[in-house]
Amino acid sequence: MRSYYSNNIRKFCQETPDSILGSLCRNHSFNVEELQKNAWIEQVQLLQQTLANFPQAQLMFEYSIPRMGKRVDNIVLYRGIIFVIEFKVGDTAYHAHAIDQVMDYATDLKNFHAGSHDRLVIPILVATKASQFAQTIIIGQNRVSEVVLCNKHNLRDRISQIATAHAQPEIDPNAWENALYKPTPTIIEAAQALYRGHDVSEISRSDGGAINLSKTAQAINKIIEHSKSSNRKSICFVTGVPGAGKTLAGLNIANERHKFEEEEHAVFLSGNGPLVDVLQEALARNEIEHSGIKKGDALKKAKAFIQAIHHFRDDALSVTTPPIEKVVVFDEAQRAWTLEQTSNFMKSKKGISNFNQSEPNFLISIMDRHQDWATIICLVGGGQEINKGEAGLPEWFAALRTNYPDWDVYVSPEISQEEYTRGEQIQQMVVGLNVTYINDLHLSTSIRSFRSENVSNFIKALLDNQIQAAQSIFAELTDKYPIVVTRNLAQARQWLKQQAHGTERIGIIASSGAMRLKPYGLCTQIKINACNWFLNDKDDVRSSYYLEDVASEFDVQGLELDWVCVAWDANLRYNNEWIYKQFKGTKWLNANKEEVVLYLKNAYRVLLTRARQGMVLFIPEGSTTDKTRLPEFYNGLYQLLTNKIGIPEI
Repeated sequence: MRSYYSNNIRKFCQETPDSILGSLCRNHSFNVEELQKNAWIEQVQLLQQTLANFPQAQLMFEYSIPRMGKRVDNIVLYRGIIFVIEFKVGDTAYHAHAIDQVMDYATDLKNFHAGSHDRLVIPILVATKASQFAQTIIIGQNRVSEVVLCNKHNLRDRISQIATAHAQPEIDPNAWENALYKPTPTIIEAAQALYRGHDVSEISRSDGGAINLSKTAQAINKIIEHSKSSNRKSICFVTGVPGAGKTLAGLNIANERHKFEEEEHAVFLSGNGPLVDVLQEALARNEIEHSGIKKGDALKKAKAFIQAIHHFRDDALSVTTPPIEKVVVFDEAQRAWTLEQTSNFMKSKKGISNFNQSEPNFLISIMDRHQDWATIICLVGGGQEINKGEAGLPEWFAALRTNYPDWDVYVSPEISQEEYTRGEQIQQMVVGLNVTYINDLHLSTSIRSFRSENVSNFIKALLDNQIQAAQSIFAELTDKYPIVVTRNLAQARQWLKQQAHGTERIGIIASSGAMRLKPYGLCTQIKINACNWFLNDKDDVRSSYYLEDVASEFDVQGLELDWVCVAWDANLRYNNEWIYKQFKGTKWLNANKEEVVLYLKNAYRVLLTRARQGMVLFIPEGSTTDKTRLPEFYNGLYQLLTNKIGIPEI
């Protein structure tokens, strides 16, 4: 049941406040504090007075917003309008955080609740003791109004005025309450929800347009159980397009299999430092908020669940015993290091001069120390290698063929795509291995861009220079997922602020090789603190909201924002084909090495797939007086995006 109490207003007004309070308390999962009881009583009394004139309306108390792990105080369905009401009992002012809170509830319903998609949603903040003032109702393009501010005296009049002016076709209350809720959480929200004990099916989409993540979880759990019962060692590769939920799938498995009492430890490992830092910090902050434990204890607990892969690796260097974990999830496994990169690191940083294993080989060897069974889950993003020495998928199979041919290998048929194999033939990569193909190990639909699952397909076509395909896909995106172009950074910032509602996160991102964005105040060479940038509030100058600090592909890979400005520099140009450049000293040079071209292309693939709801592309005009920023460096790209693809300019 999504709400603690639901009834039409006529019956609601006939009940006693104590009877309604009893229903609320019975449906509440935890002990109800006296402060909460008093707040509910005051709400009931106020609403019985306020809504008595609207007997046909439907009222719901404590309606669940699963993605956020919270409940909105009240939903009122009246004259075809969804009123989302949040009470601040006793407040004498309309605080910014409370305004954001009720707007978040309203936009969450609009985006993820099927019964609200095409309806007018009116968020209302009731600060019971605040003063009242005249307010014009402004309704956005998404049919969600700005937050209406009321006190206990004028709530009835405001609802009546809005309902009279904006009446819609009636809503069937029963159908609305039972409509599908298809949340798409950010990876931060998902990690927090899983950590609190929610099932992945509660926080992920389940509609026919997205692959159900629970199917992937079921497939992996079946592999683990088979390995456990048969004393087998297994490795499975979960592939997927950017934003398809690979990290969510991995976190879910690590959370499900974190069974200490069964001696079946599981851990989520990632070589992505910013991702690990942000998730650990987010889990710790959430734990503190819900349980009140100390920050140090909360971080320690979070680090047992999510760890940096290098810590796991370094711990294994000093011993030959197997690790405590029987199940390990390696996030972004395609970024594991080559033999050369690993050997150089071990020699320069660890003082080990004769280390002769690639990182995939060494990581498998650690789990191979177990005498009975073990399972490795590798999460692999196609075209996501963005740094020197990242081995890609072929190195994992080379290690298996050479040293671990007795391991069971599980993949999806989609693993044969070029962005996973780096052009190698999958038949050659798996020769001599015990391979099983399972369709559910591939996630083909982006759930990050919940407005349209075709965003990743559009970006792939664009970067592959398949212009006609990109043009066709973009035509399908325009109504669902806004993409615009500007040559003015101030306009880009303004566009982001106009699009975002409540606490929807905005930010500016750019390639780490974007050396000539400095004249615009954008410098990816200045290291940001990812935790501050991704987690801190609007009033913190270090947060992404301030649109001052710019994040690179290394900061944002695996994470996401709602609305993004991608600042595009001259390191990736267009003149009938893509032209790849590197800035050295005082000038741009051709990127001739194949791996450098690959990393640069993938960097822009990462940047262009970070936004959940829409993005603005900032293409500088350049300068005729600066030979490093000549207009012709940027104009070809601008013409491609606007004239050929059809992206509108603001």
